[in-house]
Amino acid sequence: MAAVLMVLQRKMDSFWVQSALGAIKAIAFMYDIITLPVYLVLQQPWKRRQDSRRVKAKPINQKMLVDESKYAPDDIEAKIVRNDDNELTYRTTDPPRDVHVKMLQENIDTLEKVFNYVAKTYTSKRCLGTRQILSEEDEVQQNGRVFKKYNLGDYKWKTFTEAERMAANFGRGLRELGQKPRENIVIFAETRAEWMIAAHGCFKQAMPIVTVYATLGDDGVAHCITETEVTTVITSHDLLPKFKTLLDKCPLVKTIIYIEDQLQKTETTGFKEGVKILPFNQVVKTGQDSKFEHVPPKGDDIAIIMYTSGSTGTPKGVLLSHKNCIATMKGFVDMVPIYPDDVLIGFLPLAHVFELVAESVCLMTGVPIGYSTPLTLIDTSSKIKRGCKGDATVLKPTCMTSVPLILDRISKGINDKVNSGSAFKKALFKFLYQYKVKWVQRGYKTPLIDKLVFKKVAKLMGGKVRIIMSGGAPLSADTHEQIKTCLCLELIQGYGLTETTSGATVMDYRDMTYGRTGGPLTVCDIRLVNWEEGNYRVTNKPYPQGEVLIGGECVSQGYYKLPGKTNEDFFEEDGQRWFKTGDIGEIQADGVLKIIDRKKDLVKLQAGEYVSLGKVESELKTCGIIENICVYGDPTKQYTVALVVPNQNHLEELAQKHGLGEKTFEELCSSPIIEKAILKEIAEHARKCKLQKYEVPAAITLCKEVWSPDMGLVTAAFKLKRKDIQDRYQHDINRMYAS
Repeated sequence: MAAVLMVLQRKMDSFWVQSALGAIKAIAFMYDIITLPVYLVLQQPWKRRQDSRRVKAKPINQKMLVDESKYAPDDIEAKIVRNDDNELTYRTTDPPRDVHVKMLQENIDTLEKVFNYVAKTYTSKRCLGTRQILSEEDEVQQNGRVFKKYNLGDYKWKTFTEAERMAANFGRGLRELGQKPRENIVIFAETRAEWMIAAHGCFKQAMPIVTVYATLGDDGVAHCITETEVTTVITSHDLLPKFKTLLDKCPLVKTIIYIEDQLQKTETTGFKEGVKILPFNQVVKTGQDSKFEHVPPKGDDIAIIMYTSGSTGTPKGVLLSHKNCIATMKGFVDMVPIYPDDVLIGFLPLAHVFELVAESVCLMTGVPIGYSTPLTLIDTSSKIKRGCKGDATVLKPTCMTSVPLILDRISKGINDKVNSGSAFKKALFKFLYQYKVKWVQRGYKTPLIDKLVFKKVAKLMGGKVRIIMSGGAPLSADTHEQIKTCLCLELIQGYGLTETTSGATVMDYRDMTYGRTGGPLTVCDIRLVNWEEGNYRVTNKPYPQGEVLIGGECVSQGYYKLPGKTNEDFFEEDGQRWFKTGDIGEIQADGVLKIIDRKKDLVKLQAGEYVSLGKVESELKTCGIIENICVYGDPTKQYTVALVVPNQNHLEELAQKHGLGEKTFEELCSSPIIEKAILKEIAEHARKCKLQKYEVPAAITLCKEVWSPDMGLVTAAFKLKRKDIQDRYQHDINRMYAS
């Protein structure tokens, strides 16, 4: 009887929800009829559609690639045909814009010249900001546990003049300590104002900086320090204790400079004898009285040896010259609109080339950078004391950089919030979301719905963010659409690699499509080359496909102390340097690149179907139950399997539905009932993402550990280390295929 009553209640609820929603739809329809003529005149949507569809790049004349003096006429024509059949090169249709032209006029060809220029141009304007930590206090949680939380004040700012002077003093202070021009120096610290000041202090003395991820494991850090033969390391209060063990593996290190903590005194005893441990501000003070002159670097000098996060093995040091960095900066300022009142919130690792170049663009254009951390970013971040505001709420940034991992989490957070509401709220949100998407695709804006509904979501990041730049990995079309729609902002996706100084393609901010990475920057060309093994050819229809090659001034000189690997991945052609990315792309009719595969991620199953593991993972990561996933394909089998790290909150909800609420997280991960339920959710989500049946994992294993860089299963940038994951879970992989 109770079950019958519950069914009747649900039907009644559904009836009232549908009735109320029907009334709202009728009101929306009348609103559209009344306001459409006004919006048509004021918003001119046809212009927005034209801007979105405009051609961003065209194939360049293949004859330009041929030196006619070396070939007979017949040979030249043969070469052109061969290029057309095997490769296709695209170049942007956009001209350089104001800031790019200004950099050429001012002969700004090094990062050192960038800081000199902005210090003279923006003098007393805010430059680098740090949030003040007033105290660290114990806070009792609802479950009785006690956590340390920050009580935070306002941002404290250094002007452009102050920041440049501090960098100059730090550089001279390094000289007083015995560091010489063109000697490598390591920066191993979290993203913060002192990181940028230290880097520019080094640039002023022509010292190449070696960047190391703060989350890299001890072996990786030791490898970067010993391979580059540095004697001086710049680190932070939090990371300094690591050197009590690291110094034994790094015998050349004689000086460690640490960035002080705002609250705690740094312990400097117990380190290897003979190694100087000095505070950052002491080095700056030493430089104030120094007589050493600046040693300006040249454009071709190495600015950065940037270590990759090491997804395929030991991290590789990529040699980036000042000219490489300046080239990508020029490309970025041509693609991203920047305004005088913009503010950037910086929290991604500065050891990642994308963040470093993005912040350098901000410096060049006079945009203040306020620093944050993932632990203090928003009001609900884990280190924010109850009643205290997160960094974004206080700073109110207009611009931010992000990576798909963070955007996927924001997207899941929005979904969780919506799904926790009543049936009516869920139905209403779904209708309003689809309503906005429909009109935006037609070229209109939806100011009323934005103000009443979506602007409330946008307050999560301070309420003023107008643009997010995403890089580092492919962004799924679903996440792209949802973030752009719900946060009322432009979400620009770019494509680039450490080896190309993050430069390759960037979306036009007026592009209304999703899941694509944009046209070539003004400083490089994009080439597609046939990859026969995967059946990707430039003659494919409807769009040419192939391995992506990037050529231009942004392309690195190669890998540090790895001449063999450098010759394998880089080459020169007609005075232009090229890099083979290993990514597979297609260039669509408007000259925009879409990454569709990766050579190393492609598996051919027993029946002959090709599965792109990275593509499948990217789509399935948007499923709420999945925190992380690694798909594995055995070429001798007809299907793939997957190792899944489940989202704990979603797992607990699923357990309640199946009457397993009393079980622990570890017990749930071992439960066949839960495994089967999650497999069903994955299959349903895969259908929504339009994955082919053979691409969907036929079996899964739920992993009890959250994959972190410390475990060696993901890189410092949280990219999967497939070989290490396979080795660790080989028994589970065998079990899945056996079943």
